Amino acid sequence: MRETHATAPLSVLLGDYPHTRPLKDGTVPVAGVDCAFPESSPLPPAFARMVRDLAYDICEMPTATYLQARDAGVPVTLLPVVLVGSTHHRSLTRLPEGPALGPRDLVGRRVGVRSYGQTTGLWVRGWLREEYGVESSDVTWVTTEDVHVAQYANPPYVERSEAERVADLLRSHDVSAAVLGPKAIGGQGAGLVPLVADAENAGLAWTERHGTIPANHLLVVRDDVLSTRPDSVLNLYRALRKAIADTAAERDDSPAGRAVAAGWSDSLTACLEIAGRYALEQSLIGGPVDVAAIEKKSAFLDR
Repeated sequence: MRETHATAPLSVLLGDYPHTRPLKDGTVPVAGVDCAFPESSPLPPAFARMVRDLAYDICEMPTATYLQARDAGVPVTLLPVVLVGSTHHRSLTRLPEGPALGPRDLVGRRVGVRSYGQTTGLWVRGWLREEYGVESSDVTWVTTEDVHVAQYANPPYVERSEAERVADLLRSHDVSAAVLGPKAIGGQGAGLVPLVADAENAGLAWTERHGTIPANHLLVVRDDVLSTRPDSVLNLYRALRKAIADTAAERDDSPAGRAVAAGWSDSLTACLEIAGRYALEQSLIGGPVDVAAIEKKSAFLDR
């Protein structure tokens, strides 16, 4: 399989991380490929542009968004790269001065989340069901944004708020708890506390039980780009894999540090299988996820 044309720069949307900067600044070159690295701050609007308008050739993409896009028939292929990942037992938060709610106390209550399709919410609802028996439909999920995939309609137990930030819903007492991603916990969620008493160890126990770390952001390529410019995609992937390897010393041994990886592995397969099961249980997608079929489309990258 050879490229039929390779004149236009390859547009690659990546967040700003230690393991992506070497590509952006040219420290790790992409052999034979002219790459353009557009920026988006914040990142989420770029994810919506990708799944709605196919705005980039290659794009970072949240796990839940990818699963929903695949379910909706959006023509993108997963590349085996985890750009961001971590455990999420600490992501379910409450006000420190409020009632000492536990996860099971959320049944019949309202919980804030940026979007029902947000990947952090996918992982939180997954462990809520798995460890505490709380179904997604047992809770009213109050959102501040729409899902990225236009074809998706939220379940009836999801409400849209006019609030701008999830933490504002909590502080105005519109919700009893809030789901916040890693960056939000250190920002708008400053001072909030996890509902799970020993959230760090609970998250580690999840990873040990499942043999993987929850992936938040993966990487996708447009199908037409993959079919017409396979060598460019391969070289971009190889450069990113090298950048991830070269920056390994900059990551610690935490789940977030260990999650970043390139290449198909038992861990990535398990992660996608679990995410797919969670997404189906939560009515984020309409059918089972065939991880073997996903892997087959990009297996040539690791040959």
